[in-house]
This record gives sequence, structure tokens and C-alpha cells, in this order.
Amino acid sequence: MIFGHNTNVSVGAHKYHVQTEDAGASSALIDTTVYAGGRVLHRRTNNYLDLLPLNSDSEKALKLRLDEQHRQVLEEIRTGKLHLPAPTPPAPLTPTKSVSAPGAVKNEVQPEILSMELLNPKTWLVAKHATLQLRVIGAQGHPVAGAKITVSVSGAAQPANFFTESAATGEAHLAFDMPRLNDPNAALVIEATRGAAKAQLRFQLRARQRVPVA
Repeated sequence: MIFGHNTNVSVGAHKYHVQTEDAGASSALIDTTVYAGGRVLHRRTNNYLDLLPLNSDSEKALKLRLDEQHRQVLEEIRTGKLHLPAPTPPAPLTPTKSVSAPGAVKNEVQPEILSMELLNPKTWLVAKHATLQLRVIGAQGHPVAGAKITVSVSGAAQPANFFTESAATGEAHLAFDMPRLNDPNAALVIEATRGAAKAQLRFQLRARQRVPVA
């Protein structure tokens, strides 16, 4: 059984998202990550090799250990013991100008090409809570800041749309509770746009399946 927690915490005007999860017995790690504005600000990892192989008793001990690690990080953020950099807004889009020499043939600006990847395909869903870690990159593999990201769940019982924006690293983080599905063809659709450029990921959602399958 894989355990996990996702908590939003505010400190003054700053908001952080804290995710703690069991990476599975194959790695035997409890991983806590602090996000803000799509950036990873802090990561804390501890192993539980001493609890292997897992049984009903050691699973209880693992859950208590994971709960305590999550609680401790939250407490350190709230009290200021854990020093985190202030979240920075995405870099603004800066239009570029082309200058042509007299008599030169003006080249047309090629449209930007975007691609996007889901960084946590195996751990994006924990106890019906979705945590998407995304990265938007350009044609040359460089990170793309300021891309508008929309996540929708088609086939949900109620409309479900969520929004965020990529940071200077090209990464974005979005957490939400998964809605109830009422369509066997339900899908998770992730779109990133910047200007006229667009990238899309689409995953079929299937009942009792943790990892979306394209």
C-alpha cells in the first residue's frame, strides 16, 4: 500500500504546497517535496529499509513515520525553522523585434514549438488526490516560462478545470482532488499554450487504475 499527503500552507503572503509520499518498497523512500509557483524549493528524503519486508505491522509503522515527516516539514515551514526562498512569479513574456538591413530580405519569425511532459507518471494520484508535476520545453529543449497550463477532466460528473503557469524552469505544479467519473471514456487532458504555440497530453482514465495510460 502506498501512502501520501498533500497540504497547502500559507506563510504571510506566500503559499506553498507540501507533498509527502511513499515511493514504494522497491526504493523504500519517504519523500517530502515543497513546491511554490511550479518550483521545487525543498526536498527531504528518508529511507525505511529497516521496515522491510513490509507486513501489516511494519505498514502501520511506515504510515506513522510518513505522517510524522509530513507534519514536521509543515511545522518547520509555519515556524520559520525551514528557510524557503520567496516564490517568484514567472518571467514576463518579452516580445522580440527583428531589424532588417536596407535591401535585406526580411525573414518571417518561425512559430514557437512547445512540448510537455508529466514528471511523475507513477505517483501523480494518491488517495484520489492528483498532483501533477509538469515541464514545458521548447524545440531546442530549453525551459519555457509563462506557458498557460489548463488541466481538464472530461467525463467527470461535474465540470473540472484547473489552471496554472510554468515557472522560469519550465516546470509547473498543480494539485487537486479528482472528481467522480461517470463516463467510461473519461480522460485527463493537459494543455500548455504560449502565444500561438500549443502542446497537449491526454491520458485515458480507467476505474481503479492509479497510472493513466495514453
